[in-house]
Amino acid sequence: MVLHNKHKSLSPWVEVVTTNEDWDHASPDLLKTMLTQLVLIRTFEEYVLELSSAGLIHGPAHSSVGQEGGAVGSVMSLTSVDSVNGSHRGHHQFLAKVIKHLSPNGLDPEAEISQDIRDVMLKTLAEICGLDRGFSHGRGGSMHLQWIEAGAMGTNAIVGGGVPLAAGFAWSHRQAGTDAVSVTYFGDGAINIGSTLETFNLASAWKLPICFFVENNLYAVSTHVSESTGEPRLSARGQGFGIHSWKVDGMNPLAVHIAMEEAVAHMRAGNGPTIIEAEVYRFFHQNGSFPGSAFGYRSKEEEAHWRARDPILQVTDHLIRRGLITQEKVDALISRAKETMSAMGDVLLEPLPGGKPGQRQIKPSEWPNPDFVDVGIRGDLSEFNGAHIADLDTYSADIVEGKFIDSVAAVMGRRMETDNTVVVMGEDVHKLAGGTNGATKGLKDRFPDRILGTPISENAFTGLGGGMAIDGRYKPVVEFMYADFMWVAADQLFNQIGKARHMFGGTGPVPLVLRSKIAMGSGYGSQHSMDPAGVMATNPGWRIVAPSTPFDYVGLMNSALLCKDPVIVLEHVDLYATMGPSPTTDLDYHLPVGKAAIRREGSEITIISYLAMTNFVLDAVNTVGSVDAEVIDLRWLDRASIDWDTIGASIRKTNNVLIAEQGSIGTSYGGWLADEIQRRYFDWLDAPIERVTGGVASPSISKVLERAAIAKSEEVVKKLNELSANNRLKRN
Repeated sequence: MVLHNKHKSLSPWVEVVTTNEDWDHASPDLLKTMLTQLVLIRTFEEYVLELSSAGLIHGPAHSSVGQEGGAVGSVMSLTSVDSVNGSHRGHHQFLAKVIKHLSPNGLDPEAEISQDIRDVMLKTLAEICGLDRGFSHGRGGSMHLQWIEAGAMGTNAIVGGGVPLAAGFAWSHRQAGTDAVSVTYFGDGAINIGSTLETFNLASAWKLPICFFVENNLYAVSTHVSESTGEPRLSARGQGFGIHSWKVDGMNPLAVHIAMEEAVAHMRAGNGPTIIEAEVYRFFHQNGSFPGSAFGYRSKEEEAHWRARDPILQVTDHLIRRGLITQEKVDALISRAKETMSAMGDVLLEPLPGGKPGQRQIKPSEWPNPDFVDVGIRGDLSEFNGAHIADLDTYSADIVEGKFIDSVAAVMGRRMETDNTVVVMGEDVHKLAGGTNGATKGLKDRFPDRILGTPISENAFTGLGGGMAIDGRYKPVVEFMYADFMWVAADQLFNQIGKARHMFGGTGPVPLVLRSKIAMGSGYGSQHSMDPAGVMATNPGWRIVAPSTPFDYVGLMNSALLCKDPVIVLEHVDLYATMGPSPTTDLDYHLPVGKAAIRREGSEITIISYLAMTNFVLDAVNTVGSVDAEVIDLRWLDRASIDWDTIGASIRKTNNVLIAEQGSIGTSYGGWLADEIQRRYFDWLDAPIERVTGGVASPSISKVLERAAIAKSEEVVKKLNELSANNRLKRN
């Protein structure tokens, strides 16, 4: 007979419900602080909607009117060193955290609003309006609010995009030996996003002090939660990941506070992550000042039901019932808040010339200078001031012939030995005698808490590394086993890490290194073989290095780790087993940012290449023999770091250019490089720029088809012979 044994959940899942007795026992100062925060945030949000309706906010205004109870209730248990981040609907989360930072001892609803709070609200309003006095000088706007000093690490426009970053804040808190926690706010839409679920798993496996705070407002734009998930009790997700979970009425700030107190105690005690699901309700549509009923997806009766549960009304009623405040004093608080917002408007706005009475415009002096548009995409490299810079011609220590892969492990070991902030993470980096290629050989034994073997979840651990970098206390080195996996983690690489510095004002470092392997020619097929250089070069924020010798690898990795921008270090499997000049005693030098290497001098044609293709080019030039080619190994590939001095000097000498790369023409790096060269050096070119690339198709498993899809020495030989036969080369 078949038996059916019922399994029991390994983690608690509870609902927190308050009674009048709980309200009676709540600290008067706590309830007064809650009321003051709720009123300040509500009044702020209503003023934002007023400006939006007047056309004074460029872009969306995702108001949180109605949802303030979840944010206010949750921050009461947090300190300034605890981290929060949030979603595109994040004004209330941001303001709750920064007001708590400015008033850690509470707020008096009868007192004047402090100048510090007025200043931060004005700065927040200015940012939402896209103005220079905003936190990010208008670059972030409504959906990207950040004040790291207050522990507000940044709200996020990508649904679920900020969740992995918050895991990085949590890891940094724990690694630094603190009991600080990380809270990431997101909604009912994000709970079904892969990066969110990946982070649940990673946080649970590593017992990170992170609270996944789900603001379940029932609607993702107009789609009800019951339509998008089979289990609308969203905190049930915790059961599948072994995460302690709470469900609570988010319109009740006291209930949220009690749930958060329990969750924070759990996390501070080192017991791992938590989930809190707070049922809240946005009184307006996804964006703007109309209710959802105006668009037909909600009824007026439903909206009236939720408005009757307004968190401000609930807290006010209990304060009055307990004799702690009067309605007149609450009304006076609301009036002061409205007067404060009106005064902020007077700072930012002026009458519209020629407009109707009451029409206003942004004061021209408040807009950022258009010249600021590209400032801060990357840093100014001032971190290299005083650094030990050397190249082959200036390196003073011994150099021997060594294997490329040995230099990979050696320099990482050296940096981890001298800098205890360097942390390496990736799939299998802690196993197999140094990962799949030996790049972390011996490092797990030496640095057990800083070599982190991850689950197969590129979105989660890449974002975790991004959070560590934004936090600033650690330098994450993220390894992708194959470059194609970048597209699995594309949101974190391109939308989060690559844009973070610029998006939040241009001054915040994002010191992350991504190591990624190109396996072209190894038989691993279409999804494990691509060269990502061309795609990475078109995305702002990243620096890209491509070492082709052991000596270059050491110097470039050192520079990547010193750099305060995110840097991708590309590695090619064809190089791992090759021999080349290798440093012995001095592993601390840095190759200068933006300096290419001339691998062969010549006068007839400039051949530009990188990575393993550089060696194929040199072989081809030797094979042809009759072409006097100058071969440039780029080493730095991003737009900001290209060595135009070396390239320009060579072109003025040869007057001909060939760009040689191995990968697919569809994602080629040489396409944009050729465009840039012809615009910069058109007058010096005697002929069109020539290209050698792989084919249209990505590499296949078949050895024959794979070889047909990529470029090597033979393709360069063919091109050089063709140019020579057609008398296209400059002859001396």
